[in-house]
Amino acid sequence: MAAARGCLYGLGVGPGDPELLTLKALRLLRAAAVIAYPAPETGDSFARGIVAQWLAPGQREIAIRFPMRPGAASAAIYDGAAATLAAVLDEGRDVALLCQGDPLVYGSFISVFLRLAPRYRVEIVPGVSSVSAGAAMARFPLAAGDHSLTVIPATLAEEELEHRIGFADAAVVIKLGRHFAKLRRVLERLDLLDRALYVERATLENQRIAPLASVVPGTVPYFSLALVRRSAMPDDRGSS
Repeated sequence: MAAARGCLYGLGVGPGDPELLTLKALRLLRAAAVIAYPAPETGDSFARGIVAQWLAPGQREIAIRFPMRPGAASAAIYDGAAATLAAVLDEGRDVALLCQGDPLVYGSFISVFLRLAPRYRVEIVPGVSSVSAGAAMARFPLAAGDHSLTVIPATLAEEELEHRIGFADAAVVIKLGRHFAKLRRVLERLDLLDRALYVERATLENQRIAPLASVVPGTVPYFSLALVRRSAMPDDRGSS
């Protein structure tokens, strides 16, 4: 009889502050025989650094090397990552794949999940996303009452970016980096520049929060976002 296959656990490890790791993710992290995580082509993994204090010497580690440039990860890279993890799962060992933020919110985990879920058992543990972390650090209410929240990647074409922000009650624009100047132009045309906040590296010691209008475009990293409100927050005080 063939040995039972292992389970792939997609563990959301949050935006950076280790204290935002959930108890469930911590339990599964400690129990897994194998830990995998995305890492740059050279250097350390940010996701691993979040949980480093809880890793055990006996756990096997697999660094999945990705080009850390927007749009640089190809299907071949994800095929290779999935094949590497499948080989471990076929040995009957569980794998905890670390995911910065939440596994299903713009994460590299999604591409691995789509390749492995048809053949293997997969369990996903949600994590604190940069969207909610950034809003919390900036004390920016995201949505209330009948208002909607729109999450928008800054990588969109300028016209599409303007269209989506223009129809949102509140928007979180992510993946700023080299797209920041484009976003600033859009906000100026929509007369929203003074209603936007900038958040960089939310929850980390070098976190930065500032009015978006004050930010110099050339200083903006990839791990930054903008919080924009077009509509006033609903005020239920005194309503009946």
